[in-house]
Amino acid sequence: MSFNDLQEAVIDFRHLHGPFDFIGDVHGCYDEALQLLEQLGYKKQAGTYVHPSRRRVVFLGDITDRGPKSLPMIALVYSMWKHGSALYIHGNHCDKLYRFFQGRNIQAKHGIETTIAELERVPIEIQHEVKQQFIELFEQTPLYLQLDEGKVIAVHGALKEEGIGRYNQSVRKLALYGDITGERDEHGLPIRRNWAATYKGDPWIIYGHQTVPEPLIQNHTINIDQGCATGGYLTAFRYPEMEISQVKAKQVYYEKKTEKGMGPIE
Repeated sequence: MSFNDLQEAVIDFRHLHGPFDFIGDVHGCYDEALQLLEQLGYKKQAGTYVHPSRRRVVFLGDITDRGPKSLPMIALVYSMWKHGSALYIHGNHCDKLYRFFQGRNIQAKHGIETTIAELERVPIEIQHEVKQQFIELFEQTPLYLQLDEGKVIAVHGALKEEGIGRYNQSVRKLALYGDITGERDEHGLPIRRNWAATYKGDPWIIYGHQTVPEPLIQNHTINIDQGCATGGYLTAFRYPEMEISQVKAKQVYYEKKTEKGMGPIE
């Protein structure tokens, strides 16, 4: 089975009914992630974190870059995923790190330079372990997830109603990068449309990628990227309770920039 075939096969997790704790872009903020997990009731057990009520975390991608502890974050997500206490989907930073580990030519900026520097500070055997864990995690997990009989969807950037249940290059671009216009702002960052404002679908879509100051509900969508790496909050959305849980960033790890039309971006 090709990687593309696998992606098409594994987006459908409608048989999983939760409950779920969706966690927005962590971006290497490992300490805040542990604090949030403990706040949500997860306990350390057998080298990973599990919930006594069998809740699952859904990490919305971009677990690395910009924050100070991307390597421990990879190990945490990998261990929870292997144990079955977490699900994970791809973000644009995840895709870039995967290409880096494949030896492909990438631009070491917009955050991945912090992960590369972190890798260079550890012994080569640790580098190999991190690489193997991340490649396995990325290759065995989907672009987005349909959950709870299709009532809720986890995606990193965006997913329009006509793309639900589909996997193609158009859907992939939206899921990783949001609804980009093809133009860039003065910082070299892509300009995006506010896709959620016109979303008409019934499933709730939980996403991140685009930093906003507080959880943003538009139609049946909620953005839970509150810019932890840029000094904001790490946010969890509890489903089916429809509740928010947050922890404040311990400090500003990465300089905040802005994006035309959409406000702050991480």
